[in-house]
Amino acid sequence: MIFISILIFIVAIALPSFKKQLSPILLLRVSSIIMIYAGVLSFNALYIQSIGSGIGIYSGLFHVTAVSQQLDTFLLFIGALILIPRPGILEFVNKLSTKNITNINLLPSMPNTDLGSGLGGKYSLVVLFSTLGSLLLMSCSDLLSMYLSIELQSFGLYILATLFRDSKSATSAGLKYFLLGGLSSCIILLGAGLVYTFTGLTNLESIYSLLSVSHSKSISQGFTLGLILIMIGFLFKIAAAPLHHWAPDVYDDSPTIVTIWLTIIPKIAILVFILDLFIGGISINLSSIISNTTDISISKEDMLLQPYELIKNLLLLSSLLSLIVGTVVGLAQSKIKRLLAYSTISHIGFILLALAVNTEQSIESFIFYIIQYSLTNLDIFLIILALGYLIKYSGLSVNSNIESKDIRFISELKGQFMSNPLLSISLSICLFSLAGIPPLMGFFSKQMVLYSALQSGYYFISIVAIIVSVISASYYLKIVRILFSESNSHTNNNDSNVDPTGYVDGQHFITNSHSFLISSLTLIILFFILKPSLLLNSTQLLSLTLYHC
Repeated sequence: MIFISILIFIVAIALPSFKKQLSPILLLRVSSIIMIYAGVLSFNALYIQSIGSGIGIYSGLFHVTAVSQQLDTFLLFIGALILIPRPGILEFVNKLSTKNITNINLLPSMPNTDLGSGLGGKYSLVVLFSTLGSLLLMSCSDLLSMYLSIELQSFGLYILATLFRDSKSATSAGLKYFLLGGLSSCIILLGAGLVYTFTGLTNLESIYSLLSVSHSKSISQGFTLGLILIMIGFLFKIAAAPLHHWAPDVYDDSPTIVTIWLTIIPKIAILVFILDLFIGGISINLSSIISNTTDISISKEDMLLQPYELIKNLLLLSSLLSLIVGTVVGLAQSKIKRLLAYSTISHIGFILLALAVNTEQSIESFIFYIIQYSLTNLDIFLIILALGYLIKYSGLSVNSNIESKDIRFISELKGQFMSNPLLSISLSICLFSLAGIPPLMGFFSKQMVLYSALQSGYYFISIVAIIVSVISASYYLKIVRILFSESNSHTNNNDSNVDPTGYVDGQHFITNSHSFLISSLTLIILFFILKPSLLLNSTQLLSLTLYHC
């Protein structure tokens, strides 16, 4: 569905007769509808009884399972929700242009080229390309399809980061992302090359079968080294410590509408693939190989349990560093998106801890944490985007450049509770949820991860996680304190058509869909405790499916 839509988009944008009729608003709305429809199709595929433990397609390049189908559905719906706020500002631009406001080039986050249909088409097309790469990555079962999928996803993200080419900060962010993302892709390719060199195979199931009948020490060591490099490359791409240094700079310099995409969609896809690689490929298969071996001349340390132990230790180390770095360094941040970047690094630590524990209960918490992180992070960035519309878009006559139009510093949120109480309360609820304050949704995700870790005997890292959760609450509370503090200054507004609350001649330029999405996500986070079984039952079934199919 996504691939066919991309082909249609390419043809439609290329034809002059269609290009004149395709507005950015139309293309983005069509893209949202396409993602929702593709998500419905993916959900309906769960009723196929023969899917069982999975169906191999395209000669084994991809492996479709019930888990991948459900997470495909979730990713597509999240992607559609991310596209919803975009049309609102474009409609606002059109309103201003019809009202003879000549200072259009001062609009936030959008250079002059953003007002034409070209950017809308490019944005929609790139988003669909990146989504297609993410969907393919979650179902990969071959080293070739893995690399092509991660590159398809990554190239779309590089272009998104530099989409506003007239913005110096966006260009800088895209260049950093491209160079460091290319480095991580090279590491992944090197690891895949080593695995192929020592095994002669690229299909993951075939590699596991070869390792199950071969007691060659060189094959085992080559496979282990290649797998470690692949895992390091993916940890680099999800900004897990100590490979996190690129993320705060890229997230801060990218426009907020692009940062939303960077922090959610690629991370979901990569974490799900790591789950499949670690759980399905190593833990279960290699443990059964060890128990069935009859060659007593080979010690367990020299056999195929070694990759599992090394990868597990790598994940635990990265989890510990992510928890510490994301919390301690985040305390010193004064920019909102850099702080949220370090917050994301800290949450990646919890997710990797749940993955490394490797029990049914920990995998359930792993899936649930990804879902709540995505919903909460999406809500936070949508609120920041809305506050940016309200704070920045009211001062159209103020002489400022494009880079200054997004909310950059936490201090810019000062006193917003007095002018925008609902958005401020919603943002506070989301921040409290990230901090793990009961009875919000984020509390249950952290509680599930910590409980599964303690049950498996990981006491030290569990204590560290509890301590950093308490410490991280301080920088979330700092944002809340600034929101509810009294502002000492007022926004200068020299345009009679625009007032500080974001109205143009009585018409609000934040769309109803944007407002409805923020309120819905906030209510889900707030009232999750009233009916938690709706989501927890699904995550438990997915966890059981991974172990018992």
